[in-house]
Amino acid sequence: MNKAIQSVYNFNAGPSALPAAVLEKAQKELLNFRGTGMSVMELSHRSTTYEEVHTQAISRLKNLFSIPENYEVLFLQGGASLQFSMIPMNFLQENQKAAYVNTGVWSEKAFAEAKSFGDPYEAASSKESNHRFIPNKSNLKYHKDDAYIHLTSNNTIYGTQWKDFPDTGNVPLIADMSSDIMSKPVDVSKFAMIYAGAQKNLGPSGVTVVIIRKDMIEKANQNVPTILKYSTHSKSNSLFNTPPTFGIYMLGEVLGWIEEKGGLEILAKQNEEKAKLIYDAIDESNGFYVGHAESESRSLMNITFKLADEHLEKKFLTEAKQAGFVGVNGYRTVGGCRASAYNAVPVEACMALREFMIEFHKNN
Repeated sequence: MNKAIQSVYNFNAGPSALPAAVLEKAQKELLNFRGTGMSVMELSHRSTTYEEVHTQAISRLKNLFSIPENYEVLFLQGGASLQFSMIPMNFLQENQKAAYVNTGVWSEKAFAEAKSFGDPYEAASSKESNHRFIPNKSNLKYHKDDAYIHLTSNNTIYGTQWKDFPDTGNVPLIADMSSDIMSKPVDVSKFAMIYAGAQKNLGPSGVTVVIIRKDMIEKANQNVPTILKYSTHSKSNSLFNTPPTFGIYMLGEVLGWIEEKGGLEILAKQNEEKAKLIYDAIDESNGFYVGHAESESRSLMNITFKLADEHLEKKFLTEAKQAGFVGVNGYRTVGGCRASAYNAVPVEACMALREFMIEFHKNN
């Protein structure tokens, strides 16, 4: 890896690490994109050159994620936070119920927004354990006539992740996959809709990917503002208004990098290897480091832990920063430590953090 670019070990939870090869390519093309004499940021979103960028990004996403033909790929803005409102606005009527699985802060935020539009309720929750586990999918309580079931596939703050997903039959399943999309193969056909902010595994912040079944678009509530209808963006190929063109360009290049790496199965194995390096350092420390998530619910993306001696935690974080480890502080309202090992974080970075953790334990 280019040392000029990877001068630190970036474990930020988002915006997070991007592949060095993608950054280098973007740097080379920044002032003159494909012979236009302009940056991709200066191109009209109606131009043929940008249209090729846009179409290629959608095509790569469909191919890599094995998205069936009866789904649309949309590039929206506003992050997952806007989707928390758009989803009930489009799919939850005033007299309808929707089931939400509460596994942490982001699912709680989604649930809170839905209360403005219908009658959401909790299908399951891990709140009483301080979100240390993912509820058993066989224990979900929902109704056959619910508008949809919503879950968050990976919890960045508490470090838990769904290992497999429930089969909800005729009840549409909607997932916020912001922090683990494209980290492993997923059976998209299980879901009526998947959405994700790009700034974890897909690219820079500013782009929100929505993968949505076409029949969901057709049956959505049309009595909402034009720009907040999924049908608006479907009909216009996500070009209803000016899209975040540079972000979509970068997203397409990150997807190209995933192709070159060999696809999602290769990345999944690498992500397991990276997470294991750090989890082993926790588990082998004889209680010096304490993981937050229960072992069967551990996230491969966000490894959360604390030090048993909380007085040493500040020292650990200070020395980690001095050693070049960025972003290992826990979420601001939770504390502790967190290493986010997204796709673009190299194995070498996780190995270096493991060695630092072992050495810090030895010295303290």
